[in-house]
Amino acid sequence: MKPVTTKVRIDKWLWATRLYKHRASATRACAAGHVKIEGQNVKPSKAVLVGQHIEAFTPGGLRIVEVQALSDKRRSASEAEKLYIDHTPPPEPKDPWEIVEARAGRPSPRDRRKLKQLKGKLW
Repeated sequence: MKPVTTKVRIDKWLWATRLYKHRASATRACAAGHVKIEGQNVKPSKAVLVGQHIEAFTPGGLRIVEVQALSDKRRSASEAEKLYIDHTPPPEPKDPWEIVEARAGRPSPRDRRKLKQLKGKLW
């Protein structure tokens, strides 16, 4: 029977939970100060315990998670989701006028269709 894990390195845990694609990426993020446990910057070798809150700047943006279980093995995405509770706030809705401001000059046919739809909804 396999012994129950009580402590796991933060870089291994971040990789096992699929917050980072590679363990080396998780290690670099910890070393750069992009990962915090309970508001404190951590080194890659810091041990993670159940119940701790982790803030990580991932390639997809800021993630705030609470540790539910420990694992140092990377498994399926459905199993990885069981390792934490996600407290990340939802992303802000995008402003529809950004398409107008993003491009300078004459709008493309696609942009004109979007503008026409947008004007129809607002006016």
